[in-house]
Order: sequence, then C-alpha cells, then structure tokens
Amino acid sequence: MTSVKHIVFDIGQVLIHYDPDAAFRNVIPDDAERKWFFDNICTHDWNIEQDRGRKWPEAEALLIADFPDREHHIRAFRKNWHLMITHSIDGSVAIMRKLIADRHDVTMLTNFASDTLREAWERFPFLTESRGVTVSGDIGLIKPDKAIYDHHVAAFDLEPSATLFIDDSAKNVAGAKAAGWQSVQFVNPEMLRADLNNLGIAV
Repeated sequence: MTSVKHIVFDIGQVLIHYDPDAAFRNVIPDDAERKWFFDNICTHDWNIEQDRGRKWPEAEALLIADFPDREHHIRAFRKNWHLMITHSIDGSVAIMRKLIADRHDVTMLTNFASDTLREAWERFPFLTESRGVTVSGDIGLIKPDKAIYDHHVAAFDLEPSATLFIDDSAKNVAGAKAAGWQSVQFVNPEMLRADLNNLGIAV
C-alpha cells in the first residue's frame, strides 16, 4: 500500500454532528408525525439536491406545490438549520488539528449546501483550518460520484493512491476507493486514531 501523503476529512458526522430531528422537536412535537415528515416530505433525497447546488427557494417551492398545507414545516427546514448542527465532535477535531500541527497535508471534501457551510464556518472556525475544502454545493457534484473525488485531486494537486479519505458513509468510502484513494469509515474518534496509527500516522 502506498504511504499516505494527503489526508482528506469529510465534515458532517466526522467533525460536526448533524441531526435534523433536533431542529424539529418543537416544530413537530409528535415523534411519529415528525418521522413521517422526514420520510415523505423533507427527505434525504430532497435535501441532497441542495448539497448538489439547488437553491433553497426552488427546493422549498417544489415541496410546497405538492404539500401546501405543510408550507410552515417545509420552510422550517432551512430556517432552523442552525439547530441541526448540535455540536462539534471534539475528538475528531483534536485529531485533525494534531495532523495539521504535524505538517500533514490536510484538506476537506464535503457534501454541503454552499450557504449552510458558510454558516458552519462562522460557528466552527476549525472548519477553515485545513489547506482547503471542496464543497459539493459550490461545484455541482456530490459524493459518491467519482467526478467529485477527481475534482478534489485536481484542485489540491493530490496523488490519489497516497490520499486517505475519512468519511462516515460506507458509500462515500467506497466511492473514494473506486477513485483510487485509500479510505477508512469513521465510527468514532478512538477508532479513527487506531486506523491512522495502523497506517503509520501517529496522532
């Protein structure tokens, strides 16, 4: 296996915790109704298109056309987005900062809407401490499409086989490997530390 020269972090569920449910407990107090809303209206597939670059007004209008009686709840998704990011994952942040301090080449690759990532930067300045970030919403590509990994390689002059990607999603880990990268699935900071040590990277 090629030695790791570049380390690429995902953001959501690796460095910051994302929980849409947390933003809707007061909006839709009933657990079953709230689950139905996320399963049928503001779904993962709907939200991922904002990560691909679709603007919020268009996204909201599409749903309101089909569910006019749910307009308040639909608009609450973006309005309450800040409540979905409940906390930083401090163990992972410490690992990333140690890697940067030790002069490893650290970048980020994330599925994130352009505007909400900028909000996250304001709240969590450590998200701006790596050499740079590829934001899906900025370039119209999302993981696990091979094109976004190739874009990141070109943007930051990486050697794919010497690049390690850290992501919580098994699909995105597989996507990185299909693009010729090394990759580990994030479960918790302790396991990440062990995975890095196994690759000869002390943290």
